[in-house]
Amino acid sequence: MNASPSQPRPAGRPETDGLLPAVERDLPTGRHQFHKERLMARIHEDLAVSTPAARRRNPFLRRVVLLPVAACVLAGAVVVGAGLSRGSDPVRSAAPGAGPVLTTDIRPADAQGAVQLLDRISLVAQESAAPQARAGQYVYIESKVAGTSVWSVNGKESAVGEALDTRRSWKSVDGHKGWLIDRRNKDGIALDTTEAPGLNAPSYDYLAALPTDPDALLKKIYTETAGHGPGPDAEAFTTIGDLLIESYPSPQLASALYKAAAKIPGVTKVDDAVDAAGRHGIAVARLDGKTGVRTEWIFDKSSLAFLGERTVQVEGTSGGGLIKPGTVIFTNAITARAVVDGVQQTSAQSA
Repeated sequence: MNASPSQPRPAGRPETDGLLPAVERDLPTGRHQFHKERLMARIHEDLAVSTPAARRRNPFLRRVVLLPVAACVLAGAVVVGAGLSRGSDPVRSAAPGAGPVLTTDIRPADAQGAVQLLDRISLVAQESAAPQARAGQYVYIESKVAGTSVWSVNGKESAVGEALDTRRSWKSVDGHKGWLIDRRNKDGIALDTTEAPGLNAPSYDYLAALPTDPDALLKKIYTETAGHGPGPDAEAFTTIGDLLIESYPSPQLASALYKAAAKIPGVTKVDDAVDAAGRHGIAVARLDGKTGVRTEWIFDKSSLAFLGERTVQVEGTSGGGLIKPGTVIFTNAITARAVVDGVQQTSAQSA
């Protein structure tokens, strides 16, 4: 089937006595499905080793306290960040693939241009083609990912980067079966669940039932995410971003999502942003005033096709002061998106 406009994990770790999910309060509260699945994949691995009979958690279940940069206790090392980075004093021994912190120039944001840009993007999305999925098929998404981590090793905290990696995920159209291949799971790991799909763990079928009227859609998003995140507007923007990155919305729904985003206060335009694959584009962005982190949805400047997303620290610091302005906390570049007939089948194989 057709691959969509562009779409895309962590290095190995020391042996552990157990893996405990936690949060880093200094980092932003937008939860990307990338981080949810990553954390749950690690939990599944450790449960399989330490307690084979333990009940498996839902890998797609929304975790209200889970931040986009997840914190995990790893034996003698504590990870308080996850993604890609480039800076001073990296802890290369903390994890294979760790390197300098990824940074970027902070571009100015235009508070006046976002609505017009989103209107243009919504029109392009409305006219785009997307395959129809049927029962038994899977949504395949391939992406390049990286980000920033803060590691504490023997009491010393340092910001490090994880090398750019290719991530491949498959999710059944009903949302109950999944498969993930990434840096830590080279042979793949099942991410099956019995939980019902929802806004923060959507399936193809769930998306097909969402309203395509922008006002009705935005009302549903605000209602169902009430009380989550740093505030209703930030949470609505994050939720729409998650839907754009980790699912395959129809042209009608994608258009409605962009029109709904234009109604969220604080949305801006950034004339130049770079995705994880190094592609320059124009961005629709929103700054979280509480954390100083700006989330940017990046689009091709000519075709306005969705390329990916990144989050950048633009004001203040986080991660105990180690994440400074200009640090790229998370970056993603979508390289393929398609409907396929089974797990481990790619868009190229299905074409």
